[in-house]
Amino acid sequence: ISLCLCLCFASHIEKHNSSVGVENILSTWSFKSVGLGTKITRLKITDYHVHCTVTSRYALTTVESTIWNQFHLTKEAAFEVDLPASAFISNFTITSGGKVYVAQVKERAAARKFYDAAKKHGKITEKFRVVVSMPPAIHMSFSISYEELLTRRLGRYELALGLRPGQPVQNLSVDITIAEQSGISFMKVLPLRTSRLLSTEAEVPPSTQVQQNPYCAHIHYSPTLEQQRNLSPKGLNADFVIQYDVELKDLMGDIQVLDGYFVHYFAPRALPVVSKDVIFVIDISGSMIGNKIKQTKAAMSTILDELREGDYFNLITFSDKVHTWKKGRTVQATKQNIQEAKEFVRKISAEGWTNINAALLSAAQLVNPSSSSSASHSLSPRRVPMIIFLTDGEATIGVTAQDAILHNAQSALGSVSLFGLAFGDDADFPLLKRLALENRGIARMVFEDADAALQLKGFYDEVASPLLSDIQLSYLEDQAYDVTRVLFPNYFQGSELVVTGKIKSGVQEMQVSLTANDSKQKLKVESKARLAKSKGNETATFLDCKGSLGGIYSFVQRLWAYFTIKELLLAKINSTDSLAQQLLAEKATNLSLKYNFVTPVTSLVVVKPDTDKYPTSISSIPTSPVTTTTESVMSTVTQTFMDGDPHFFVKLPNLQQNLCFTVDGRANDVLRLLEDPEKGIIVEGHLILAPTKRGVEEHTRTFFDKITIKIAKGGISVTLMIDSVVVKGEGLHSLPTTQQGSVTYLDLKIVLDGHQSCWIDFGKGMLFLVVFHRYSHPSYYQMEHLGFYIADGEGLSSLTQGLLGMLHFLIFLVCFTVCWLGAEQAAG
Repeated sequence: ISLCLCLCFASHIEKHNSSVGVENILSTWSFKSVGLGTKITRLKITDYHVHCTVTSRYALTTVESTIWNQFHLTKEAAFEVDLPASAFISNFTITSGGKVYVAQVKERAAARKFYDAAKKHGKITEKFRVVVSMPPAIHMSFSISYEELLTRRLGRYELALGLRPGQPVQNLSVDITIAEQSGISFMKVLPLRTSRLLSTEAEVPPSTQVQQNPYCAHIHYSPTLEQQRNLSPKGLNADFVIQYDVELKDLMGDIQVLDGYFVHYFAPRALPVVSKDVIFVIDISGSMIGNKIKQTKAAMSTILDELREGDYFNLITFSDKVHTWKKGRTVQATKQNIQEAKEFVRKISAEGWTNINAALLSAAQLVNPSSSSSASHSLSPRRVPMIIFLTDGEATIGVTAQDAILHNAQSALGSVSLFGLAFGDDADFPLLKRLALENRGIARMVFEDADAALQLKGFYDEVASPLLSDIQLSYLEDQAYDVTRVLFPNYFQGSELVVTGKIKSGVQEMQVSLTANDSKQKLKVESKARLAKSKGNETATFLDCKGSLGGIYSFVQRLWAYFTIKELLLAKINSTDSLAQQLLAEKATNLSLKYNFVTPVTSLVVVKPDTDKYPTSISSIPTSPVTTTTESVMSTVTQTFMDGDPHFFVKLPNLQQNLCFTVDGRANDVLRLLEDPEKGIIVEGHLILAPTKRGVEEHTRTFFDKITIKIAKGGISVTLMIDSVVVKGEGLHSLPTTQQGSVTYLDLKIVLDGHQSCWIDFGKGMLFLVVFHRYSHPSYYQMEHLGFYIADGEGLSSLTQGLLGMLHFLIFLVCFTVCWLGAEQAAG
């Protein structure tokens, strides 16, 4: 999923009785610049610097880039940064001509659809991109900061910083400081990562310098131009990756307190591994044919070899039918059983439909004692029951309704942990994510790359060694409050559980209790942690990193907010009560605004004063050079249209790019698209409700099913619908849209091409186009609708208003609204 910035305008629009009110319009629209794909003449990046500070796993990263327009014409400068999917942006600035424009975080009620649509595909990184118009000989600097908690997987934390300036840069550097109060047990810098494939190189990137003591590490990387070109003539296009782990000897973990907040890192080591009852459920429907099934079989062969003798397992394959390898039971992972299972896997082939519901219920009968008495004899109370479920598509046969599948799974699985793997972009990741969240597990995307088998194996490695189950960390109510999640279904070897909260004033010693199941018994441990009265500077001194931790002295408080926001948004996804969803969203929004986090419920906004000399435009893809001034952008619109959900597009002269915005109306709303009182023309669009898309049910989808054009001269009205065009004037003419035809009134000419278009030609620089969108084999969410285009608007007067017409006279207010690149197609 990628991030882009959107260009927003405000304009004077009058409210008409037959139109959506201006208040509603202004609260729900957003503009997106859409480039025409022409090549940009590359501007020179003079500086590119990445600064990252990690304090007790909490990372603050700032990326700074300075661009120089060395040409004699105005050009477009692009600033693009890869962001971790779990990160929150906390600052963005643009510096130009000695002035600094600082972003503000605002409530973002109308932009939720972009986030949902992009998240549906489960992207592991996001892309922040802004394109700005730069006059000649100008230097412009961009700076973005984002925050994230590093996750411990397989015994290490990984920090990956994207380095993709797009060209070799004279002054390029990466500076990282890692400070860990409990001590750093190991740290290594990996070779530059250019893909998800594991690198076989052993060397750290050239010019890397590392300084380290028991509690702190400094890493500096500053490649020369020659070193950058050796990697690629186009400059760096890779991730700078560091892996490390911390010392943690206490069973109860590490508790850190700062400024009235605490964080508890729980990651006990040296515990015996608990055996597991694991069911591998594999989708073998027709869509798995080819590389997917080959990679799945390769991964399963390796995974089966790594089962421990104390583990019990079974295999289920499913398409429209479900086939269980060993009927009614799990079997011990003996050498003979593993060999037989590998032979079973070798012979599977892909065909048929996808019956997710039946496969889940079959797995539940094998692994959940309460759902099948015949399976209970093979289960041990000290084995962790789990299902690893892999699919590459949506449910297409049997029970296909998401709510029914979720209900059936939760009823049947009981205390079983379900881990979902969505293989490829066509998989129903939202369903798998909810299945996992509601059944003690997690869901991941597996990307259709050459290393898909490694991705599958890597995920299994994370859950292959359970150490504890049914974990509860408890804190005394008179000591701690506003505590985040404290119940965890499993703790796996090499992972970490994190709890944050607030500490009451005056607490000197914090009591923590743990209850959990290990390999043999139920554990109950109580511990008291002495709380140090430290402030930010004292903590930095203790870590021997003084002078390197600026900006996140309050990291525990920000970490608490980071966790709390994520848990509120997760609870909102899992809730079915609309009032509860609203309250959870409001709490998440308030916290996001307080801590200046850009989240799914907030927007990043930069307001640029009208007095500024340089116009700003934003693009999601490369665009052609900008040669206009602010005045020329404001004066003329040559092509404007609306289409889709509905999407409105405006082609600006000389800018060689389009702007678009959306209006989320309601069924039967009538939108005033254009009104020119001098020409006596009014254009209105009628909205109809469309089915919501799976995974983004919160997004109301509307389309235009009727366009009405009223012309005062001659008292003419033209009503366009998907099946017919009705013209009323001196008489009544009805033309079917599937046939060619034309009607002429005075200077007005209406021409149908008999397929998908109708031209309305007024002459004198006014030409409209209506497109009829039909589908031969529509999906469940597709419906026939109309698109309206102002193909030529030169003849419209300066008094023109309406949603499209108003763009002739803009009050120039440039603001940046964060949206998710890639969501445009999903939303439309």
